[in-house]
Amino acid sequence: MNTQKTFTVGDKFTISQFLKRFPNDDTCLEEIKTLRWPNGLIPCNKCNKDTSHYKVTGRTAYACQFCGTHIYPTAGTIFDKSTTPLRLWFYAIYLMAQTRAGISAKQLQRELGVTYKTAWRMFKQIRALMADKDGTPLDGIVEIDETFIGGKTTNRKNVYGHGSTNKEVVMGMVQRDGKAYLKHVPNTGKWTLLKQIKENVSPRASVYTDEFGSYIQLPNYGYFHDWVTHSKSEYARGDVHTQNIENIWSHLKRGITGVYRNVSKKYLQAYVDEYAFRYNNRRAGGYMFDLILKQVPEVKMLRS
Repeated sequence: MNTQKTFTVGDKFTISQFLKRFPNDDTCLEEIKTLRWPNGLIPCNKCNKDTSHYKVTGRTAYACQFCGTHIYPTAGTIFDKSTTPLRLWFYAIYLMAQTRAGISAKQLQRELGVTYKTAWRMFKQIRALMADKDGTPLDGIVEIDETFIGGKTTNRKNVYGHGSTNKEVVMGMVQRDGKAYLKHVPNTGKWTLLKQIKENVSPRASVYTDEFGSYIQLPNYGYFHDWVTHSKSEYARGDVHTQNIENIWSHLKRGITGVYRNVSKKYLQAYVDEYAFRYNNRRAGGYMFDLILKQVPEVKMLRS
């Protein structure tokens, strides 16, 4: 039975609705099967046919109606070989979808009654579902800026990437009334930033930045470029501003410092992907849970 509920954008998805929709592990497994094989027919390697399968009692498997060969819907997904009940996995996804600033692995540990290592691993896998896979170039008016996460910077020279600093750089590109790309980059050098812009922004776009010199060559690559001069207290001039990307930085930094406390360089992009996903699906409401879940067939389990 297909238990998937269709949400209208902006709908709420309450905890009571979640518990009713997924009362046990079997309903979660059925959801995964439906996501992987939406037409209800599953390819059988032994029969070489697309056939119906029936649930095997007491196992996370379905059997071919003709030969009895088992298939496992969780195989190759983020749930593969996990001993954690599927319903707890789904609840962790629900929490990730419902919170505006994220939830810590320590909080998940307390709510699920699992070890901290298990909770941390679950969120690592779920963030993989939230990574952007679209690749469509941003167009129209695109705001671009960079920010610095973690560590301490002692002078202005270091902030602009020309000296030593223990901060990590995150570059942001956001289309007005559209989506955002956030990238953890090694530095703020012009070639680093220009490479990201050429890969992610259409040359037809109008690009608005601050006065940082790394963006000065944008017109050479076909972009219309204008900027605001923050050093002279200019933050908007008509529709020329970077307020949308700065708003994203505000949410990102509050989340990292307030929820996660600190984030390692190795996993920073995964956390950045989480906040980009929330921004890009900010109008989805209760449907955000399903948007994350729909990525299950597309994302392989991450190895530690």
